[in-house]
Amino acid sequence: MSQRKTPRRLIVGVTGATGVIYGVRLLQALRATDVESHLVVSRWGARTLVHETSHSLAEVRAMATRSYSENDQGAALSSGSFLTMGMVIAPCSMKTLSAIAHGQSADLIHRAADVVLKEKRRLVLVVREAPLSEIHLENMLKLARMGVVITPPVPAFYNHPRSIDDLVDHTVSRILDLFDIHLETARWAGIMEVGRKAEPARVRKTALPRASRRSRRPRNR
Repeated sequence: MSQRKTPRRLIVGVTGATGVIYGVRLLQALRATDVESHLVVSRWGARTLVHETSHSLAEVRAMATRSYSENDQGAALSSGSFLTMGMVIAPCSMKTLSAIAHGQSADLIHRAADVVLKEKRRLVLVVREAPLSEIHLENMLKLARMGVVITPPVPAFYNHPRSIDDLVDHTVSRILDLFDIHLETARWAGIMEVGRKAEPARVRKTALPRASRRSRRPRNR
């Protein structure tokens, strides 16, 4: 019997935390690869999208290879037989984090994450909240012990970013690294020495379309 190769598919969840631009840029970056993106946007994720960016929900859904309704529990993502590389939720709200940690499959994002967990595939949560309560930290620790990667979108400055887009793109590239999807971006390429100025690691970036954003205060999710 021939061995079946895991399809190049990545599930992308977008929930109601601030930072929806990370999910948008992730989808745009995947379009430059051979990886299929399977998108689920929560109801509050959609609200945050139109609040924080100039994109409509239809536009963002069109960026994905395929998009699903959060209420479609009968979607292929609900089954472990739908082979994927794993799932990333960017951004991941504390509500979603809690639901996953306690096995509450109330919508397709929760269910898809539950499937990824039970099938021992990679699950990456781009959690966005500050400050963190004991409840948040306990839920993160519980999932981390199961092998879930908890990666808050903390900006790096060793590559000398010049814009918010640089900060977002660097975080997105690091997220994709976790799935062995490597884009050309600024990376650390040296060691800082005492008394010597560090040289920024500048590498040509992949040319991807930019996502415009509106400058408005985030609403509660």
